[in-house]
Amino acid sequence: MSEILFSHNSNLHPQSESPQAPVIDTGACDVSLSPSPESVSTPVCHVCNIGLRLREVARRLGKKTAVIMAQGRQPWQTLTFSELESRSDGYARGFRSVGIGRGTRTLLMVRPGRDLFSLTFALFKVGAVPVLIDPGMGVARLLHCIASAKPEAMVGIGLAQLMRVVRPSFFKSVKTFVTVGHRWCWGGYSADKLLRIDEKPFEVEQTRPDELAAVLFTTGSTGPAKGVLYEHGMFEAQCELIGKTYGIDENDIDLPTFPLFGLFSIALGMTAVIPEMDPTRPAKVNPQNIIRAVNEGGCTFSFGSPALWGRVSKYCVEQNMKLPSLKNILMAGAPVSPVVHERLLKHILSDGAETHTPYGATESLPATSMKGSDVLAETAELTKIGRGTCVGRPVHGVSVEVIRLTDDVIESWDDSLIVADGKIGEITVKGPAVTKAYDNQPEATRHAKIQDGETVRHRIGDLGYKDEQGRLWFCGRKNHRVETTNGILYTVCCEAIFNQHPQVFRSALVGVGLRPAQTPVIVVEPVSIPKTAQESEKLVRELLELGWKCSLTKTIVNVLLYPSFPVDIRHNAKIGREQLALWAAQALSAK
Repeated sequence: MSEILFSHNSNLHPQSESPQAPVIDTGACDVSLSPSPESVSTPVCHVCNIGLRLREVARRLGKKTAVIMAQGRQPWQTLTFSELESRSDGYARGFRSVGIGRGTRTLLMVRPGRDLFSLTFALFKVGAVPVLIDPGMGVARLLHCIASAKPEAMVGIGLAQLMRVVRPSFFKSVKTFVTVGHRWCWGGYSADKLLRIDEKPFEVEQTRPDELAAVLFTTGSTGPAKGVLYEHGMFEAQCELIGKTYGIDENDIDLPTFPLFGLFSIALGMTAVIPEMDPTRPAKVNPQNIIRAVNEGGCTFSFGSPALWGRVSKYCVEQNMKLPSLKNILMAGAPVSPVVHERLLKHILSDGAETHTPYGATESLPATSMKGSDVLAETAELTKIGRGTCVGRPVHGVSVEVIRLTDDVIESWDDSLIVADGKIGEITVKGPAVTKAYDNQPEATRHAKIQDGETVRHRIGDLGYKDEQGRLWFCGRKNHRVETTNGILYTVCCEAIFNQHPQVFRSALVGVGLRPAQTPVIVVEPVSIPKTAQESEKLVRELLELGWKCSLTKTIVNVLLYPSFPVDIRHNAKIGREQLALWAAQALSAK
């Protein structure tokens, strides 16, 4: 499932009626949406720059804390909005003086911290185009992304600069480089020396709404990572969408466990508390660090991976610990187990607090959202019997339609593409924050984008359907569907059947062979590895019997055990099914 961000406000969408089990057609796909809500439009203006949002917030809330680095036992480092505005202005002056300006593609590789926000806002202010890549994807993939983005400048810590020196062929396009921290023998500029504090405000570049603002790379969890082209108007629309959708108050204090989401927090006037953690490994987070940051920072709001909140919520329940200040927790990146919602809502959070599962993608966020309380009351039982994961209704201003399943390019939109409610198809999204193209990948753009009038509709690459209440249900990635001679099997629907076994931590449906004659295999990561061959055989037999009782999974005759699933680097929650499929093919051939 793709990435996502913020949720809907209950005031924007009426409460759902009692759910009815949808009829799922696993053949020719189908689903649609009610008329889209009132559109949230990018402000009609000639100047659009998120750096101006920081300036406005700093003008109103200058002495308020903007960033708190909740790391270690030493006193936490902080920046007020005025200080952040001043430092970003100072870096902007320095960047402009060395030729980093409007349109300059600038690779940004710094650790989470005060400098990350100061430098990012500075790049926006000069009109440069930050290139942002997840460092946890591995050196080879990281270098490939850098080479494909062709940055002209680089702002990075010493370790990143050392990589540039050691692997120069991937950095051929970089002409200007700035080191954050100690600069060794590689030359270039020092960020500290470029910082030029002045009482006079920096003159922010007058960028247009349709001008390129940043290149953000996808995680590459289902294929090569792609650079997503963000325009200034899209960032502005996202801020507007998030504010209207969630009703954020400037008194809120955010815990963004994916640090770059802190940029939205700051732009909306929230304090961002950055916890002590490795953002590329949220599933390995120390729960005590999150709990301390929340309770001592007074956090009221948080966005994070289901893997992170699954780990933290389990620890809190075991230790009988509460998080009373949190009013809203958003979890996205993969389906969220109802167990996590139940722990948080019934054991950890205060009365009136809520969990949310926003849904979307790097290319189109936010798209829909679902309250955890509604999951527990209305959809959790349907998920258990293979109906998919309900991800809620479209957020304000976003149109979601489900179209017939095809791997072909769709050049232009036609309403005849839409499938009927209850039929599974490919999820598409249109809205003011939906991106128009990938960077230097015209073929990928053709496959992912549909021209819809004067705008673009994005094919998320996920499969799902709409129910009679207009809610969207997620059934799995399109590339992960398993086509057999008996029909199509969908990952999320089938896996839910096997996940009910108490010894299953998670499962993955994979296909061995070529479509449309694949052999379906369920790969299971047990809660604990069976100690003997007899125990393994018993578990496999019980899982097969569980699958045979359900019409969705009765044709699956292969179950394999795998000690620890590969997962994506951003959320640690998306299962690496491609890797498991290759392993399963080898395992079956060896039998």
